Amino acid sequence: MKMAADTFLLELGVEELPPSAIDTLSDALADGIRQGLDDANVEHGDIDAYASPRRLAVRVAALADKQPDREVERRGPSLAAAFKDGEPTKAAEGFARSCGVSVDSLIHLETDKGTWLGYREQQPGEATTTLLPAIVEKAIAALPVPKNMRWGASRVEFSRPAHWLVMLYGERVVEASALGLQAGRTTRGHRFHAPEPIELGHADDYLGAMENAWVLADREQRRERIREQVLAEAEVQEATAVIDEELLIEVSGLVEWPVALTGSFDERFLEVPAECLVSSMKANQKYFHLLDDDGKLKPRFITISNIDSQAPELVIQGNEKVIRPRLADAAFFYDTDRQRPLVERVQELSSVVFQQQLGTLADKAHRSAAVAAFIAGRIDGDVGHARRASELAKCDLVTEMVQEFPELQGTMGRYYATHDGEDAEVARALEEQYLPRFAGDEVPSTRTGLALALADRLDTLTGIFGIGQRPSGTKDPFALRRASIGVLNILIKGELDLDLRELLELAAAQHQELPYAEGLVDEVLAYMLDRFRAWGRDEGIEAEVYLAVRARPVTKPLDFARRLQAVHAFASREEAAALAAANKRVSNILAKQDDEIAPEVDTSLLAEDAERDLAEALAQCREKVAPLFAEARYSDALDVLAGLRNPVDRFFDQVMVMAEDAAVKRNRLALLASLQALFLEVADIAELQH
Repeated sequence: MKMAADTFLLELGVEELPPSAIDTLSDALADGIRQGLDDANVEHGDIDAYASPRRLAVRVAALADKQPDREVERRGPSLAAAFKDGEPTKAAEGFARSCGVSVDSLIHLETDKGTWLGYREQQPGEATTTLLPAIVEKAIAALPVPKNMRWGASRVEFSRPAHWLVMLYGERVVEASALGLQAGRTTRGHRFHAPEPIELGHADDYLGAMENAWVLADREQRRERIREQVLAEAEVQEATAVIDEELLIEVSGLVEWPVALTGSFDERFLEVPAECLVSSMKANQKYFHLLDDDGKLKPRFITISNIDSQAPELVIQGNEKVIRPRLADAAFFYDTDRQRPLVERVQELSSVVFQQQLGTLADKAHRSAAVAAFIAGRIDGDVGHARRASELAKCDLVTEMVQEFPELQGTMGRYYATHDGEDAEVARALEEQYLPRFAGDEVPSTRTGLALALADRLDTLTGIFGIGQRPSGTKDPFALRRASIGVLNILIKGELDLDLRELLELAAAQHQELPYAEGLVDEVLAYMLDRFRAWGRDEGIEAEVYLAVRARPVTKPLDFARRLQAVHAFASREEAAALAAANKRVSNILAKQDDEIAPEVDTSLLAEDAERDLAEALAQCREKVAPLFAEARYSDALDVLAGLRNPVDRFFDQVMVMAEDAAVKRNRLALLASLQALFLEVADIAELQH
């Protein structure tokens, strides 16, 4: 029998929430409600999360009005303990009383440990409205509130003061309380456009009632409304709007009824680097900036108002008035910073601590210079440029502009170095040292930038590991995972055939004293190569492929990546499974041998046709793949080795490896070892069997 169902609505009304926390709190509330309903075995349809600065809401469609009935089974004493001479014992009578029935009403339960007295009854499901108060209270209590506060004389704590609570099951109010509020059907609309209380007749009325009250409660709808308005405003201005997704999310967390307005600022501010102006507009005022057809910043901005003003020009004037001193500050910082060349700030780095045990930024720059110069020499870069870039790399961190806008580190270094007359590649490297910043980001385009970016990360990795602060679990305060993947990406995308072990040994040698210096290079190398699992996953490469390559002593990331791609392609071939299984079998056989395997196969001892065929096939393959291995053409080499499937299959079908004749046995083991060795030139494909 199908149970009745209706829509459930929960809305918690609060004072303006931190915009950065709204999405997290909204999703967590919906997840908490879902978990509670699932734990209570209450059937439901889709669960939607809504949120705005003043509310967190959850709508549950087709929520059953009760739990399903369930059969409850209780087990009592064993049959032997329940009866004596055919009469019920006190144990049986006590169990019957606890069940509210007579002993005659009890049943026998057969188990693998014997027969027991038992009782079964149909327990009716509890009403959903009875369950909801506890489910909601638990979900709210579990919210990941970044920082709680109290309000008034109440002892209740939450992210912001809570003012109303709506809980409706269809048309009915659910009798419940949370955060000191009694649930009802009264909600609130926009603070200014619709300040009067709103009575909801049914849970399904929510979104429509909110929109009529100047509130777009649906987060995605509100974001898309902002996007559409910004693009429309930009079109009017004959410009291109730059919509940063993180800024879009933040702005949508500041408004309930978005209205896009375009303002302007004095063109003289365009003399300041565009990045400075954009950072000021985004960080301080949450504005969207505009570009002209040449991609240059226009003296215009788009702000998102939370009211539909009858005098929008006044709102625009207010925003222009606020942004003017912000941009003036940026201009001041820029002019002030340029009065001193970057090189004069090198001394200041001696007073800025990088890490207490690893010294100052000046110490870090000195260490990085040696590594960057070495790398530059290996990749046909300019050693002098690498040393100069290392010297200046962190100087912009002590400028006024970067101290105000930390996200401009590197960018301002490039501008100031260019102004100082530094070599163009050196200036560019100061910005490129931070590339790649995130997954999929570009890598440095200059040789000096590549050398500096690698040297800086290698210094951090060896230093932090060397003082015993290896990342653990989710704790990675120095972003060593990101640094490791950054190094891998630079070496791979930059096509730099460098040995990571050699680079780490050089970087570690630059540190004066490290308490965990013993085994440091091996530890960091293993940690970095282990990042290839995540790197491969991003490239769509299976974990088994990673394990196959990781099993080999490969320390050049570019070579490692080429092997990964080759084995990934090989794994999709029809022959791969059979050859992987054969290699696994060979590996197991050879691992059990106590005696040393002969280095070469004695052809005079090849008695069976199948083993002669395999030996001949191996000889032919070895000749073909040797130049391919030398050129790191692993995919082509595996294509050749795939041709070994048939002779390998025939060998295992027709040849007894562990022959009674000791010489024949040793020879056949040598044959298998030579087969394994060919594949191991690329990877241990036996791992593909995992």
